Amino acid sequence: MTPRTVAVLGYHKIGEPPPGAEPTWFHIPEATFAAQLQLLRAEEWQVVDLDTFIRGLDAPEILPTRSAMITFDDGCRSLGEAALRVLTSFGFPAVVFVPSAYIGKTNSFDAGIEPEEPICDWPELQRLEHAGIAVQSHSATHPRLSELDATAQEQELVSSKAALETGLGRKVKSFAYPFGDSGSDAASMRRLMRSAGYDAAFLYGGAPFRLPFADRFHLPRIAMGPDTDLRAELQTTRP
Repeated sequence: MTPRTVAVLGYHKIGEPPPGAEPTWFHIPEATFAAQLQLLRAEEWQVVDLDTFIRGLDAPEILPTRSAMITFDDGCRSLGEAALRVLTSFGFPAVVFVPSAYIGKTNSFDAGIEPEEPICDWPELQRLEHAGIAVQSHSATHPRLSELDATAQEQELVSSKAALETGLGRKVKSFAYPFGDSGSDAASMRRLMRSAGYDAAFLYGGAPFRLPFADRFHLPRIAMGPDTDLRAELQTTRP
């Protein structure tokens, strides 16, 4: 079988920062985002949705030779504006990982690091779902999991999944680690993820990877900013 390679792109914010705030590395101009997606298309990476990706973890042969998945962390309201415009123009699906305790509030977990921005409320998340952006878990309170004991880690995984499933009316299958922090014990985290009912979990620090991949609960994503050389990133593959 021809090897299957997957590139998972990890974004935060597309478009301009809130009025009066300076842009940070996590704010990607709409035109830059469009150029990055155009590069995926030009380089013949086929963008897949979350369900297809998860099925491909067990059956790589169902995926294209080169697959890409577009993800966002935090669920800032701007996702439903600039990002959605670009995604819709390309016809690409995506995934957004949302901290359930902050739905309809702001990203106060980033206080002192990032400008304060509103997080999508439930109607906005449902609108994203209808537009092809799957809403998934980013914990409940957006902590660094390495700073929590196993009981508190489990609570973050279980409570966020339950809240999202209640609010969305469907199963939640995947998780993205806040701050890319998956805790200090990979084996313990795998057990917690399976027990909570997740099928996959994502962090950062990664290049495209080949399937089958050894650890579905520590899947690498490419951290995307306005200066990311995506062409170069796509030419590096993890075994």
